[in-house]
Amino acid sequence: MREQLTLACLPGNRSGATLVGRIWLPDTGPTLVCVRGDDVHDLSSVAPTMSQLLEIREPVAAIRDADALPRIAPVAEVIRNSHADEPENAGPRFLAPCDLQALKASGVTFVSSLLERVIEEQARGDPSKAESVRKSIVAVMGNDLAAIRPGSDEAARLKTVLIEQKVWSQYLEVGIGPDAEIFTKSQPMSAVGLGAEIGIHPKSEWNNPEPEIVLAINSAGKVVGASLGNDVNLRDFEGRSALLLGKAKDNNASCAIGPLIRLFDEGFGMDDVRACEIRLEVRGADGFEMSGSS
Repeated sequence: MREQLTLACLPGNRSGATLVGRIWLPDTGPTLVCVRGDDVHDLSSVAPTMSQLLEIREPVAAIRDADALPRIAPVAEVIRNSHADEPENAGPRFLAPCDLQALKASGVTFVSSLLERVIEEQARGDPSKAESVRKSIVAVMGNDLAAIRPGSDEAARLKTVLIEQKVWSQYLEVGIGPDAEIFTKSQPMSAVGLGAEIGIHPKSEWNNPEPEIVLAINSAGKVVGASLGNDVNLRDFEGRSALLLGKAKDNNASCAIGPLIRLFDEGFGMDDVRACEIRLEVRGADGFEMSGSS
């Protein structure tokens, strides 16, 4: 992973982006920062924490108006220092950009995710049964639910059919029903950032990364920015019972976010987030490789 910690971790058009985050500064501790050009600057004079920065009425304007922000280090150096094997005193390194905010997640938000949750449930957490369950479910309901609007009359009719076919699921209820699934992903201060090792429950044997876009939302419910995240998923725990969701999701270091939050401004907003494509590459020490996008 070390060779991947380069400036490629930042947006390609970062010169016009408003990028904020948190770093660990030796002898100082967690420090709020922004990226200007090729350098990381101390943002603590504008706000002491990320949660307070996002509460400012116009955070982008506040950052632009703060001219005398002390330079800390080149951003490329901070990225390199962020590898999990680097000692804490090696130099400034990125932390998760969030701090005192609640970390929430919304489940089964994509058709592929919805089908996989149903498969987990039907397989009762046993990965060896997953493929046969997948085939039987797709044979009944197909694999294209993208055109169905959750909570609509069409979704209600589909629910009736699936109940009759005995393939209805609590995951389908939140996937095409009127109410979304919102749950606590992790506790404040429990997320990890760029280059850090994620946390997986020691009893989990069937798990996978879930790359997603993370929204930065203030206490008024306003979305003020976005980042990247990994919603670490323990498929065996959640598949055994939805009541194990807390054990499957809410673990220390089981939420990775960063490296930075890109604040919404005149050049970047929610429509840009909606148009984003997320790509994932997995490379194992044993030579295993996997990639995908959504």
